[in-house]
Amino acid sequence: MFIDSHCHLDRLDLARHGGELSAALDAARARDVRQFLAIAVTLEELPGVAAIARAHDDVVISAGVHPLYRLDEEPSIEAIKEAADRYGAVAIGECGLDYHYLDKAPDKVPSREVQRERFKRQLIAATELELPVIIHTREAKEETLAMIREHTDPAVGGVLHCFTEDLDMAREAVRHGFYISLSGIVTFRNATSLREVARRVPLDRLLIETDSPYLAPVPHRGKSNEPAWVVEVAECIAAERGIGIDELAMQTTANFYHLFRAAAPEAPPAVRESLARAGLV
Repeated sequence: MFIDSHCHLDRLDLARHGGELSAALDAARARDVRQFLAIAVTLEELPGVAAIARAHDDVVISAGVHPLYRLDEEPSIEAIKEAADRYGAVAIGECGLDYHYLDKAPDKVPSREVQRERFKRQLIAATELELPVIIHTREAKEETLAMIREHTDPAVGGVLHCFTEDLDMAREAVRHGFYISLSGIVTFRNATSLREVARRVPLDRLLIETDSPYLAPVPHRGKSNEPAWVVEVAECIAAERGIGIDELAMQTTANFYHLFRAAAPEAPPAVRESLARAGLV
């Protein structure tokens, strides 16, 4: 089975599915995608994401604030923790640092200082709750790694989601207890360096995701992405590593439940049986 470890289910384009999220999820389930981690990008949007999880047994959620969102008031560490606890989040995030737009549109994105403080609070909240952290990082390699080293517990760890950085960053994150999650970008023709990451990161530290509705993989590039297409991501990585798709699916599933341990009790019954046989629950 496959797990979409990062998707924005509240933002999917559902035109292909008659406007029904359940139909989009059924399309993924038909391809053996058996678990979905739905990501919140602001605390204000968290109740809507949580409602999706309540309606679908195979959906779990995160609680966090994306680095690029401008807010009237920054949430405190206690507010982040309270929201995560209230809605049953299995992780904190996505959070992180994204400096890509600072020079291009400085009036539309938070400053470096605001991003750093927001990121720090979420890392501290995650550590205090003993929940893994989901990190978005772009053009902020050294600062992201420095904050991971200072403010996270390797025993709890986290994931660098939709990874697009270099192998050195991946290795350093893995050394600090983190996983590397690859999205549809790995299938793009010009993603040569990312496919090297796919080949060389230890298999027991890899996750797969869609980041849907963004970044649809080949052969769907240019369309609105959806969870069913996490299979194309898995197929690409398996081909790069020279292993079978079953091995890739089994290992990334085990990795997901090793990292997001709070998700395991929410897994569908058939998944829980498999986890129990593997000693993961």
